Amino acid sequence: MRVAIIGSGPAGFYAAEALLRRTDEVVHVDMFDRLPTPYGLVRGGVAPDHQNIKAVTRVYEKTAARPTFRFIGNVRLGSDISVEELRRHYHQIVYAVGNEADRRLGIPGEGVSRCTPATVFIGWYNGHPDYRHAKIDLSVSRVAVVGNGNVAIDAARVLLRTPAELEKTDIAAHALDALRNSRVREVYILGRRGPQQAAFTPVELKELGEMEDVDPVVNPGELAGCVSQESARNSQQDKNLKILQSFAERPPGTKTKKLHLRFLVSPTEILADGDGHVAAIKLEKNRLEMQPDGTASARGTGVFETLDVGMVLPAIGFSLEHIAGVPYDEKARIIANEDGRVVDPVNRSVIANEYVVGWARTGAQGLIGSHKAASAHVVAHMIADGGKLAARELPERDAIITLLRERGLQTVSFDDWKQLDEVEVARGERRDAPRDKIVDVGTMLDILSQR
Repeated sequence: MRVAIIGSGPAGFYAAEALLRRTDEVVHVDMFDRLPTPYGLVRGGVAPDHQNIKAVTRVYEKTAARPTFRFIGNVRLGSDISVEELRRHYHQIVYAVGNEADRRLGIPGEGVSRCTPATVFIGWYNGHPDYRHAKIDLSVSRVAVVGNGNVAIDAARVLLRTPAELEKTDIAAHALDALRNSRVREVYILGRRGPQQAAFTPVELKELGEMEDVDPVVNPGELAGCVSQESARNSQQDKNLKILQSFAERPPGTKTKKLHLRFLVSPTEILADGDGHVAAIKLEKNRLEMQPDGTASARGTGVFETLDVGMVLPAIGFSLEHIAGVPYDEKARIIANEDGRVVDPVNRSVIANEYVVGWARTGAQGLIGSHKAASAHVVAHMIADGGKLAARELPERDAIITLLRERGLQTVSFDDWKQLDEVEVARGERRDAPRDKIVDVGTMLDILSQR
């Protein structure tokens, strides 16, 4: 059985692990990635000051060490190789391409300078090659981060960390240099719903009160009426509420920087100054309306306020970028699927032998660890559907590498990645950091060529 996995993030590696552990069949897995580096969101999305989360890559290394696993990096599906070609070379295909696009606010003024999607900011400070040249202007004193999830918290935390705190992380060197000279002193995290509907986790929220030079600020009035329900005791929402209440009860702090957590406000317009830069964000105050299914929806009250800020970072979610040849669900912005089986987006008929895992299947939800069971669930479908697929004759296994090289592509193996890894770790030692990332694909390939 030969399987192609497109994408080398957590969901892809967990799918590979589940496939390679099969005892009823010998499975060969080829994992493709458009970058020369593996690990997807763990490398390019997890905040640099959360090194303990990145330790999960040791598990992925064990999967990559299996004799029937290959990593084939620097190959982009849809341009370097087509879905139809994958179908000819593999019995089954698993899409694990994540959500690389950002969702927009859809309000007037969103296109002005210094209104930058949080995905761009996060990619920039994480050294993602796509965003290494992003223009992040930190000459402003106040920033609004729109969203109430962990992404919003990560962005705010990195903006407010001291250089000393960041130096010992794997933050990109260009970002560290810019943040050393940052003039940002206040960050506002803005949520359209209430504290009990916020999506951030208690661990991330609590960390905001433990930073070296930052005071968290919560208006007690915005917590009024928030009462822990008996059924919600010790839930994530209950824990978040208790942490927020502890922030609200703190006396005014004396630290240099402030982090304001605001709730029940929706941005309605980005206001620009005479030079076309963000000058302020207009907000409408909301109220909550309970729905029949028990969820709470935010409704505008017609009461507005203007918050003076010099930068806006929308962090309201992610979506899948369309890939040529891959069925796309326009409404959900994911690969069209039914419980992990890829389907035609119009008639919902199953496309045989094609599957999807991770955020490309569900949208941006779930922490890294949750993808292990979710990917194994989809692999169970693959096993059930597999039948006698292995009897279908395929080209020789190395034929796919030959095809790519004939097109002038420099493919990157996992052994090649380990060489890049060694270089980054050695560079990081100069500043007592875990690594100093290489942020340019051309430089990565040049290093491998020289070696």
